[in-house]
Amino acid sequence: MIAATVSQNSDSSSGNISAGNASASATIGKIDTDRIVNAESEPGNWLAYGRTYAEQRHSPLTQVNKKTVKDLELAFSVDMYTTRGLEASPIVVDGIMYMTGSWSVVYAVDATTGEEIWSYDPEVPGDWARKACCDVVNRGVAVYDGAVYVASLDGYLISLNAETGEEIWRINTIIDRTKAYTITGAPRIANGRVFIGNGGGEYGVRGYVTAYDAKTGEQDWRFFTVPGDPNKPFEHPEMAEAAPTWKGGEWWKIGGGGTVWNSIVYDPDTDTVYLGVGNGSPWTRSIRSPGGGDNLFLSSIVALDPNTGRKKWHYQTTPGDTWDYTAVQDMMLADLEIDGQMRKVIMQAPKNGFFYVLDRETGELLRANPYV
Repeated sequence: MIAATVSQNSDSSSGNISAGNASASATIGKIDTDRIVNAESEPGNWLAYGRTYAEQRHSPLTQVNKKTVKDLELAFSVDMYTTRGLEASPIVVDGIMYMTGSWSVVYAVDATTGEEIWSYDPEVPGDWARKACCDVVNRGVAVYDGAVYVASLDGYLISLNAETGEEIWRINTIIDRTKAYTITGAPRIANGRVFIGNGGGEYGVRGYVTAYDAKTGEQDWRFFTVPGDPNKPFEHPEMAEAAPTWKGGEWWKIGGGGTVWNSIVYDPDTDTVYLGVGNGSPWTRSIRSPGGGDNLFLSSIVALDPNTGRKKWHYQTTPGDTWDYTAVQDMMLADLEIDGQMRKVIMQAPKNGFFYVLDRETGELLRANPYV
């Protein structure tokens, strides 16, 4: 990791929690939902994955601008001890930068000097890399109420003391560890809940997102994105809605896909959590669903009630996707004037080549313009 300045172990069964020896810090990393909502008042911090819950990733800082960018010089560098990929968005809280390297290793460093404060290695087994489609990367952590949260490549959600890096709790999020599930995405947190998805849609898994209690690690709810075996009871009502859109074949034996491996966005204005859902497994619809169908909720934006995990609405960007046109790309929230009316919108540019603007309260399509 490079910074510049302007000169001038654990239980393997799903749901069981392994408790560490630490508790959350009483003074360091003290973020709550209200603080993230009001992040504009703290321009020197980067409190959440997209800086604010809107995830626009815009910094209001002005020191680096068109005139001063030519004067940037190296301030410090941090050795991440890897030659593998680095994809994390650092979180900065009150002078401490929290970030991840490859193999889900977490680092806390002084944000002004780069001096390491602590590091944490979840000790992902080396052979888990065989299950990763696209390197052993990690997109970052979440910080909340004195704890740092990371999801490891091998499917554990882990809570760490923000001051010391000591483990508070660790829980397996994977429903079947014989399958090729991985996690490379960053957790999101709101109102005491941690939201995390997973990857593996290329290798025959079934997608879902789970909400956990941030303090205890207890599972709150789980939302599957594609139906399982229709001859068995559905886990929740949305699966009964989705099942008729899968026609023929035995998709549940080959996973179905629909992993949420990247974009999860919380909206405090509507109290909604939005999921960006991925490709089918396998990609080709004629194999997984030979009778056709839209194959819900593949390649969709799905809006959930964060308190219950029940669906509010969905919008499928690529019905019956057979080209890996995922909808996992980053989403942004904004209030925009459209056709003379202020609308609360959610925006995304997924892989199908269209830029979507949806009413984030109702899911109504407002715009879909090609960008390729």
